[in-house]
Amino acid sequence: MTVSEGDPVPAFDLAVPGGERISSAALTGRPYVIYFYPKDDTPGCTKEAIGFTQHYDEFRKLGVEVIGVSKDSVQSHEKFAKKHGLCFPLGSDEGSGVVEAFGAWVEKSMYGKKYMGIDRSTFLIGADGRIAKAWRGVKVPGHVEEVLAAARTVAAAA
Repeated sequence: MTVSEGDPVPAFDLAVPGGERISSAALTGRPYVIYFYPKDDTPGCTKEAIGFTQHYDEFRKLGVEVIGVSKDSVQSHEKFAKKHGLCFPLGSDEGSGVVEAFGAWVEKSMYGKKYMGIDRSTFLIGADGRIAKAWRGVKVPGHVEEVLAAARTVAAAA
C-alpha cells in the first residue's frame, strides 16, 4: 500500500515516550509533519532528527507539529531523544502497521542482499487531514528546510 498527495492520511495511533500516545484523530484540524526513519541513533537518522529539532520552534509557530516514526521501541526512542535533545514526539511502530500504511516499508538492497526496511519518507498533512506533500527516498541534507518551506505554504493556506 502507498499514499499520494491529496489522499486522506492513514489513521494511526502510536506509543510515544512518557507513556503517551499520538494519533491522527488527536491531530485532526491542524497541519503536521510525520516522517519515517530507519533506526534510532544512526548517522543519517540522527542528523535528520537534529535538523527537525533545530527548526522545531519555526514549525510550532506555524501551528505544525512534527512526529518522527520508526520501528524502534519506546525505550529506544527515549534514549535517542534524551541523548540528542530532541523535542518532538517519536512514535514507535514496532508492528510496522503505520509504516506500511504510508508505503514506507519497502524492499531494499545492500551489497546484493535484499531485505525489507523503512524508506526515509516525510509527509506534510494539511489541516483537512489530507497529504499536502510527500517526499520519498529522502536525502537528509537540506530536507528539513524544504519541509519547513512547504509547511509555511500549507499553514498560510489554512
